[in-house]
Amino acid sequence: MSASKDIQKKIEDLREKVRCHNYRYYVLDSPEVTDAEYDRLMRQMEALEDEHPELITPDSPTQRVGAQPVAAFGTLEHKIPMLSIKNCFNDKGLRKWVAFVQKTLKGEKERLDEVIEYALEPKLDGLAVELIYEDGRFKRGSTRGDGYVGEDITQNLRTIKSVPLRLRPSYPSLIEVRGEVVITRADFERLNEERQKAGEDVFANPRNAAAGSVRQLDPKITASRPLSIFLYGVGKVDGKAFKTHSELMDYLQGLSLKVVDKRKVVNDVEGIIGFYRGLLDARADFPYEMDGMVVKVNSFDQQKRLGIRSRSPRYFLAYKFPAHEATTRLKNIVWSVGRTGIVTPVADLEPVGIGGVTVSRATLHNQDEIKRLDVRIGDTVILKRAGDVIPKIISVVTAKRHGQGMLPEIPQKCPVCRSPVIVTEDLVKSDSQLIQDTTIRKKTSKKRPKARMIICQNIACPAQVMGNILHFGSRRAMDIKGLGEKIVEQLVAKGLVKDPGDLYSLKREDLAVLEREGKTSTGKTRTVGAKVAEKLFKTIQDSCNAPLGRVIYALGIKHVGEHVGRVLAEHFSGIDEIAETPLEKLQNTPGIGPVIGSSIHQYFRDEHNRRFLDKLKKAGIRMTAEKRAEKKRILEGQTFVFTGGLDTMSRDEAKELVASLGGHAAGSVSAKTDYVVAGKDAGSKLDKAKGLGVKIIDEKEFRRLCKLE
Repeated sequence: MSASKDIQKKIEDLREKVRCHNYRYYVLDSPEVTDAEYDRLMRQMEALEDEHPELITPDSPTQRVGAQPVAAFGTLEHKIPMLSIKNCFNDKGLRKWVAFVQKTLKGEKERLDEVIEYALEPKLDGLAVELIYEDGRFKRGSTRGDGYVGEDITQNLRTIKSVPLRLRPSYPSLIEVRGEVVITRADFERLNEERQKAGEDVFANPRNAAAGSVRQLDPKITASRPLSIFLYGVGKVDGKAFKTHSELMDYLQGLSLKVVDKRKVVNDVEGIIGFYRGLLDARADFPYEMDGMVVKVNSFDQQKRLGIRSRSPRYFLAYKFPAHEATTRLKNIVWSVGRTGIVTPVADLEPVGIGGVTVSRATLHNQDEIKRLDVRIGDTVILKRAGDVIPKIISVVTAKRHGQGMLPEIPQKCPVCRSPVIVTEDLVKSDSQLIQDTTIRKKTSKKRPKARMIICQNIACPAQVMGNILHFGSRRAMDIKGLGEKIVEQLVAKGLVKDPGDLYSLKREDLAVLEREGKTSTGKTRTVGAKVAEKLFKTIQDSCNAPLGRVIYALGIKHVGEHVGRVLAEHFSGIDEIAETPLEKLQNTPGIGPVIGSSIHQYFRDEHNRRFLDKLKKAGIRMTAEKRAEKKRILEGQTFVFTGGLDTMSRDEAKELVASLGGHAAGSVSAKTDYVVAGKDAGSKLDKAKGLGVKIIDEKEFRRLCKLE
């Protein structure tokens, strides 16, 4: 029985709504409906299609998963070759390429005044693919392959949520778009944890995870992986022409295709270098792996005049970031004690340069990680700077192992205080990550993996005491400037400080005689001196007025980071109320949950901790929040995003100010953002705000809104 026109229209209306929500969620990162509402629409559509299978179309949102596994991939020829990009690795190479472009395009006398623009964007490290759309519908897709012929992975690409199955008008009759399939670093870590728990091999890096996921013979496996795609160019296009690359990128975004928002157009080499430096600085915080910047001559007419080499265009250049992986030899494994008593293995390495930094030590996390890597003393290992900051061993080159190798000795006593240690199981991931996990559309009920932890239970262990004091005085906690490792080490060694509360009993003369880094001109040891001691003494005393959220974070409660500290300060009047709150109420506090709640409750039941808190109270540290009645919540319900540098305060201070006035400081721009505060050298968030019509204000206007001016 054929369906009525009313049913056909209802199905198509539902499809259009789901496509719109997918676009806002997966491309714009700006959802307009809850997960429950989205799921309701999908269920309605699936039910109607089950009743009327003759109405199912290939571009329906229900058809992302469902194709049968294939025996092998076919091939697909690129109508226009997907050529490689020439690389450069320093400013000298970039300047040489820009000089070539200038000379080639302005070589003729009548062209000396010609303007040359350069389109800049991040170079994401993923799998290069091509998507083919005919009359607005996704038809075929392939890998780059050798640049001329790729593997046909149409069914797998169809499962990626950010690949639209139908483009938004006005689309050309044919368009071949090219981009990178990627996976976020956070999703990569989660995927590896799941594979490790299941006894499967882990992926070496996010690029391998993305490539391996896309090249599965069973599309259902690809569909289960959290993949995304960013488009950066086109092959053949029928029915549409463009003057510049930047115009093309805006057009692709308008078709509902996902493109990077961190892009810019400049007209000189200094502008290119400045953008590169900005990307390099942002590399560690960028959610995806990026290995450099792509520079493109913006004008397509100028690109045509520059031409191509045999394998790469002359109008493109990849300015690569410094390498963040290297190979070196593991000399030994030593054991370090942290502020919570966890004894952690640390790799002692032959020094090697990674990303412009010489690395000689790297974390091995725990005993289970040593076993997983099967790492031995004397092994050749591959080292990576995780997030380009923390060195980490990612694999062992077993082919270079001589003999059996020497297994590391697991400590039976604390390497610092020589107290006996215990071995226990603990969660691998922090609860701040658990909170983040709940924001993912597809939630999982799987238990998080545990690992064996070696723990020193001696709370007087000097390593723990030092770690607690350094954490307490850190910038995002009590912010005691000048309280560095060398100073703390001496305070603990001299018995002047046994816990952070003792800092407030120090005298100026105690600080003045401590040693500083370096020597005097005559070779003598430098001391802190009266002037610096006075400054440090004042900073310690001033920290008594730190906001309650930062005080809570400074206490070092397990699983309580900056975010949870602010949540507790928002929901409770002070430390005493938190300490007296029943476990069930703590666990039901929004943003807390069972694991964090149990940790907080346990902390305040400990007699040692209660004595420590009494010491802080006597020192004059503010242990209460502002009274609710007196608190001016003038930014209630308003969302702010900060981009660029501020003159009168740091970004962290600005975010704290917003929270204290009842507002919310977000990390990314969406349609729900009320204000974007643009400081010096504002980045791509400013462009996104303009595109979404979000109100943009400067620092002066922000201060006026906060009643500071």
